[in-house]
This record gives sequence, structure tokens and C-alpha cells, in this order.
Amino acid sequence: MKNIKTLMFALLISGAAFNCSNDDDAVGTTTTPATLDFSGTYSQDDQMARPAINTVFVDGADKNVFNTTVPSAQGAAFQSSFEAKLLALNPDYTTNALTWNAATFTGALATDVLTVSLDGTTTFFDGTNVLTGRALEDDVISVELLLIFGGPDGSEKPGLTDDNVSENDKEFTPSFPYLASPW
Repeated sequence: MKNIKTLMFALLISGAAFNCSNDDDAVGTTTTPATLDFSGTYSQDDQMARPAINTVFVDGADKNVFNTTVPSAQGAAFQSSFEAKLLALNPDYTTNALTWNAATFTGALATDVLTVSLDGTTTFFDGTNVLTGRALEDDVISVELLLIFGGPDGSEKPGLTDDNVSENDKEFTPSFPYLASPW
């Protein structure tokens, strides 16, 4: 799973890096960009701010609707079905390690955005900081499993609270784009 997450992130970063220029000598010069053709119909096909949430909590018949719903409307449209799915997955759910009840937790999950702290710790969840971004090292799948199955102190259903993948198959690099080269 981490290999897939790393590969997807690498593709995103390499696309951004390929389209960025570090030509600082171009100040004061003008270039004519190629004419871009924006005619046609474009659509949003997927939302993935929080990995696996769409996959687990959105029923197949609703995938396209979820993926094309703006995040500000997702909570109202999907929170109740997310809560029903959460309680079907874990009928014993009361609160999680964030102290969120089912309605609060699924309301947050149903709004598929990645919040980012600009002046604090960047992490998916480290026991203290919650959804303040996502660092490359963050094991988001294990965090999600812990929040779904771990109960108030994270100790309930220990066999379901970890994906048992402790690290990537390659080390991150110390410089941009920080990801190891593909296999």
C-alpha cells in the first residue's frame, strides 16, 4: 500500500517539477508561450485528499457523485451514509483517539480536504496534532484504521488498527522531490 501511495505522490511531484522552471536568468526577457486550447468539456474525476476514505466509505453507485461534489457540500451530502458505514464496520464504535463521536468523525471524513498547518507540525495524526497536513513518512492507512477501530484510547481491536507496513521500501531523499527513484 505504501508503494502505491509513494508512486502516486512521486508522479504528482514529478509532474509539478517537470512543469516548473528554475531559470532565474530569464528576468526581463519575454517569451511567447504556446497557444493553449482550453475548449472542450473538463470534469473532475476523483478526490483523494484522504487516502482510502473514498474507497471504503463511498458506495460504488455514489462514487461519481462524491468525486464531483465540491468539498463544502460533501459533509451534508455524505455524512449520514459515512456514519452508517462506520457503524457497520465497527458496531462497537463510541469515540476514537480524537474523542470524536461517530457523527463528528464521519462529518470530518465526508469532507474530502487535506487541511494544512502553515505554522505548526505537519502530520496526518501523531497522537497530538490532528489532520494538520501529511508528511511523507505519515502512515495514513494505519492512522485511519486506528481512528476507526481503536476506540477512545487506541487499544480496542488491536488486530485492526495497523496495516503492519512499518516503512517504505526505499528511503526518502534529503532534497526535492524527496522521493526515491522508482524501482
